[in-house]
Amino acid sequence: SYAGCLTQLSFFILFGCWDSVLLTMMAYDRFVAICHPLHYPVIMNPRLCSLMVVVSFLISLLDSQLHCLMISQLSFCTSVAIPHFFCDPPQLLRLACNDISTNNILIYFIWAIFGGVPVSGILFSYYKIISSILRLPSSGGKYKAFSTCGSHLSVVCLFYGTGLGVYLSSAVSHSPR
Repeated sequence: SYAGCLTQLSFFILFGCWDSVLLTMMAYDRFVAICHPLHYPVIMNPRLCSLMVVVSFLISLLDSQLHCLMISQLSFCTSVAIPHFFCDPPQLLRLACNDISTNNILIYFIWAIFGGVPVSGILFSYYKIISSILRLPSSGGKYKAFSTCGSHLSVVCLFYGTGLGVYLSSAVSHSPR
């Protein structure tokens, strides 16, 4: 159903964006732990951590509601059934009866903001972390500093790597060839 598809779309975008923003905030946490270890308890206090979780949820909620609002403004042909198990914005846009060029531009703009800013934050944090680690004199200190970031870095690679893989495989499977 249309309402079920919008609900699924809303939750998918909410949790996907929330993961991305939380990974960015965790990268900031690792940045503070490595680059400012003596100030870590003062900077990353429980109040700031709680605020970061709430702000990340609100940002993700805004992203999901923008997508749902954009999709709900479209008019769909009455005889069109949703032929997908999974409701994704590009598939829903293909089912619309009216012009979707402005919607495509809006989707790219939203993804650039809600996707580009978290990735930029992660890359900047790890740039600062790596430059701090390389300045450490002992190899044991370098190993210990990098080992605190290893698990987060592997989760970031898994999250964005699988997302990129799904995106590229869907782009190939929907190509006109």
